[in-house]
Amino acid sequence: MFLRASLKPGASGQPGWRGWRLMVWVAAASLVLIDGRRVKQPRCPAGCTCTKDNALCEDVRSVPHAFPSDVLSLSFVKSGFSEITGGSFVHTPHLQLLLFTANTFDIIDEDAFAGLPHLEYLFIENNRIASISPNAFRGLKALIHLFKLNVKIFLFDPLIYRDLRGNNLICDCKLKWLVEWMHQTNATLDQIHCSGPPNYQGRKINDLLPHSFDCITTEFASYQPLKFESISVEAFTFVNEQYVVFAQPFAGTCSFLEWDHVEMTFRTYDTIESTSTVVCKPMVIDHHLFVIVAQLFGGSHIYKRDSSANKFIKIQDIDILKIRKPNDIETFMINGESFFVIADSSKAGSTTVYKWNGNGFYTHQSLHPWYRDTDVEYLEISNKPHLILSSSSQRPVVYQWNRSQKKFDRRTDIPDMEDVFSVKHFWVKGDLFICLTRFIGDSRVMRWDGAMFREVQTFPSRGSMVFQPVSVSNWQYAILGSDYSLTQVYQWDTKRGQFIPSQELNIQAPRSFSVVSVDDRVFLLASSFKGKSQIFEHHEIDLSD
Repeated sequence: MFLRASLKPGASGQPGWRGWRLMVWVAAASLVLIDGRRVKQPRCPAGCTCTKDNALCEDVRSVPHAFPSDVLSLSFVKSGFSEITGGSFVHTPHLQLLLFTANTFDIIDEDAFAGLPHLEYLFIENNRIASISPNAFRGLKALIHLFKLNVKIFLFDPLIYRDLRGNNLICDCKLKWLVEWMHQTNATLDQIHCSGPPNYQGRKINDLLPHSFDCITTEFASYQPLKFESISVEAFTFVNEQYVVFAQPFAGTCSFLEWDHVEMTFRTYDTIESTSTVVCKPMVIDHHLFVIVAQLFGGSHIYKRDSSANKFIKIQDIDILKIRKPNDIETFMINGESFFVIADSSKAGSTTVYKWNGNGFYTHQSLHPWYRDTDVEYLEISNKPHLILSSSSQRPVVYQWNRSQKKFDRRTDIPDMEDVFSVKHFWVKGDLFICLTRFIGDSRVMRWDGAMFREVQTFPSRGSMVFQPVSVSNWQYAILGSDYSLTQVYQWDTKRGQFIPSQELNIQAPRSFSVVSVDDRVFLLASSFKGKSQIFEHHEIDLSD
């Protein structure tokens, strides 16, 4: 009579609570092997009710560890703990049945059920699960099935089930493993819905696809601090080896570093002594390494690497009447011929293009005097060579290569962009963009529409001397430096067609960035004018792991 009353269905058609509890105890008791020996009554933790080999805990705040080691059945009902942590049941190694129902925990950690080699029955229903570690059920080799009148989820093989009905699952990257597994095994979860995030809320897990989860993120992690200040940095390849060179204005040197394949660090390779160095620009022509060294005082010079003497030798001086206060150098090739251009920021100087004639570099064209240019950028627009000059006295000016005259002609300027310190370009899926740096105000990203550059996005600048695009594999970044705040790293969002904030870097007065790839690793080099220059490593992080 008591048995029939306790199994009377509730309003939902399911057995009432008294009937459910009795069913659990009866099922657990059927698992016990009775050998006729007298077993000492186990000690029961507070909040739990124990019988021979069985325990039921109600409204406990944590998983107790005081159960006898030969407990075979353990149930948790309406408990108050928030997660099942790794190794929670190592003190009950002989469990064969484990049940959780109507609890408040929302996280199942990695190895939550470690140490249960004999567990055959696992009930997890009507809880508030939002996150399940991919390795939460690792080690449950004896798990056979869950017998209950509701949905069964195949987990390990067709004979092993797990019941998650009634849980509120957050369908983010932490659950991607389950979606991947479902598509590999054709499992179904018809009654399991997502409670978040908003774009998946209310959807069935069955309807989700693995590729719809964007779980790969990136970061630049500090790798190697350097001991010097610098104003510019360049990475280059010479004789199949990777090198970097920093211009150190206070020390008056070009400092070359090479990658140590054994110690896995950048070490000193060589130096070029100079005065008030602002740019050390490497240039490889016909397997020979040249370095254009721009100085604020004492003129600028060109050095060549002498392989037999294993040192740099000065081979040429640059006309001091044209280049009085160099601020930037760009190297480029047009129709197989090598050029470089120096942006001069003095009132009496002139931004000048130089050309290699087989024996040395000679003046090819002076672009314009008196404009105090701060930056020059070489790029191709519609497959035609162009230069963009930035100046403190006018808007950025665009020059186009005249193939018949073999010189640059002024084409246009970029409207509504006064006080631009520098312009750097990048490409995304065939579209040309430029980053325009302003010291105070708004730096901008603009896109070439076939006729002119149009604004895409603005970024607040607070003492910015560099807004540099950086490409790493399929990732596109823009790094906005600041003399007064942290450096902001932005990552390109293809769906939005804009940059989104990615991370912040602590670099004092950054002036230049460069990327070098070596030994299947990618490093970001950061020059610092007022602090120590730094090297960061680029990491890809899978949030679904």
